[in-house]
Amino acid sequence: MSLFEKFTPLLSNNAVALTGSELPKDLLLSSEGSLQTFYAPFDYINTQARITICGITPGMHQAVVALKEARRLLNAGAPSEEVKRKAKETASFAGAMRKNLINLLDSVGIADLLGINSCAHLFDTHTHLVHYTSALRYPVLINGGNYNGTPKMLTAPSLRHQVDTYLAEEVKALNANCLFVPLGEKVSAAFEHLQSKGLVKDEQVLSGLPHPSPASMERINYFLGKKDRPDLSIKTNPDKLDAARAQLLAKVAGLRDKGWL
Repeated sequence: MSLFEKFTPLLSNNAVALTGSELPKDLLLSSEGSLQTFYAPFDYINTQARITICGITPGMHQAVVALKEARRLLNAGAPSEEVKRKAKETASFAGAMRKNLINLLDSVGIADLLGINSCAHLFDTHTHLVHYTSALRYPVLINGGNYNGTPKMLTAPSLRHQVDTYLAEEVKALNANCLFVPLGEKVSAAFEHLQSKGLVKDEQVLSGLPHPSPASMERINYFLGKKDRPDLSIKTNPDKLDAARAQLLAKVAGLRDKGWL
């Protein structure tokens, strides 16, 4: 029995409160110290995707959005596959980070590589081109708040299990030419781990984008050319961002020239 099937009765139960402050304890999958992993319907894999966008883990907001959409569809009698697909599409990178993500992807030529005029269409008319996922598929909380990569996911057994099980499963299920865009250094580390196991090739991984979280706005704005170097705080390393942008632009251009997709 899949996790989705196991939790379907709870997902469809209107008596189970879905709020933005905590997740139902009956959805708890594992606990490790201050880390807790919960189930939310992020199971769907778009096996025909040409590009995969990978975050760290669904946050509380995304988890609640997915749970509510799954409940709405289940109670409307929708088939399980449709429930899983729409719940994931609705919740993936929902909120303020979606606009940042679109701008970052467009800035390095991903839209052109995919033959669309903006990566905004990956969230509406061209969802068939993209697979949304996270290095940690199911929502991880730390001390009740969103997990941001500390402790490192490869050093915590419950988190490494998600990388080695669910992320590896998704990589294997996707097209051999699918490209992967890890969001932030901590997700890039997970893909380096999968590369070391021979599950993904270096040319498939487009690392270097800042994480699209609103908490990273200074780094995002510099990467996009909206903030000048002299105006940066000491928390932002412009040389590192410049190098990442140049490398990404060159890699995307090379893929386009080779007709990768």
